Amino acid sequence: MTWYAAYGSNLDPRFMAERAPYSPARGAGWLRGWRMTFAGEDRSVEGALATLVEDPAHDVYVMVYDLTDLDSRALDTWEGADLSLYRRIHVRVDMADGEIVTAFAYVMEDYEGGLPSERYLTMIADAAHYAGAPAWYVEQLRTRPSRPFGTA
Repeated sequence: MTWYAAYGSNLDPRFMAERAPYSPARGAGWLRGWRMTFAGEDRSVEGALATLVEDPAHDVYVMVYDLTDLDSRALDTWEGADLSLYRRIHVRVDMADGEIVTAFAYVMEDYEGGLPSERYLTMIADAAHYAGAPAWYVEQLRTRPSRPFGTA
């Protein structure tokens, strides 16, 4: 069993059903002391891409999945881990049911900075909504700075 802490667009259960179809959701939780931010603006037409940085003043809403080996390899490819775009790190997840689990999350191999496209940020906020994130968390995502899609 490999626990995966999904954030960003991977919070959307529909995306995860396509990206890891054989891996059930374990449940929602929080990465305490982490902040979702953006990096790698020059690597995507979507502008900067979601990543995580440690920050004791913030928490990130996640959905934990029990990944099969097949889905784990497929997700590595999807996330560009085999191309060194993202790498896996181990994180502690405070699950909504009170349990604490160790899972992996993907972080970008780049410096923090840049703006995501408006379209990408909307996708992330919608994903958080579909995953059951609190309304205040979704609203924080919806009001983050972004740039119009396709602009440099």
